[in-house]
Amino acid sequence: MKSYDRRSERQRSILRYMEQYIESNGYPPTIREIGLATDINSTSVVNYNLNKLVQAGYLSRSGRVSRGLRLVGKNGEPMVHNIMSIDKGLFVPLVGQIVASKPVPVPDDAGHYYDKENAINVTPDMLGGVDPANVFALRVKGDSMIDAMVADGDIVLLNRQDTAQQGDMVAVWLDERSETTLKLYYPEGERVRLQPKHPTMDAIYVDARHCHVRGKVLTVIRRIH
Repeated sequence: MKSYDRRSERQRSILRYMEQYIESNGYPPTIREIGLATDINSTSVVNYNLNKLVQAGYLSRSGRVSRGLRLVGKNGEPMVHNIMSIDKGLFVPLVGQIVASKPVPVPDDAGHYYDKENAINVTPDMLGGVDPANVFALRVKGDSMIDAMVADGDIVLLNRQDTAQQGDMVAVWLDERSETTLKLYYPEGERVRLQPKHPTMDAIYVDARHCHVRGKVLTVIRRIH
């Protein structure tokens, strides 16, 4: 890390707290946690100082993703920290449900904000080496993916990404309809085939310009009946 000497005392406190938090937990703190630890009552003030630290090259930031802050090393690259073990509690946000049948509407901001009460405890091997700050969970409603071993009531862990390979199981946003669905993804020129895995359900064909990948499924957590 760079020397903190040229930063304000408030910014030095933020950086020191982030170092200690990441060392103990294996992932970065939220803005709210930073404010509580450094006696800053306003999240906007925390955010202002974080942006200053990003501009100065002390931190990197992953957009609106919760826990998307990273300390930057001397080489200018984000510092890598081990994912915490299950006994310390690795959590990902359970942000709602996704329908594995016909597309249905969801809020525009689904997946961006969550409370710890809506998080689920997972193990590092369930994430396949993906940064936990980029992972979110959705509860599945419907059975169109039943032949892919995804049943009604199961939970899927997804890596937040906007691209996919042929045959990936993804959550997609259909902007013309303001709807989302969980399907296998097959790009076919100017259209995309969204393929269910159910013996009696047909594929959905949509204009590629209006089909946006929101996340790729990493793991399915099976509901025990």
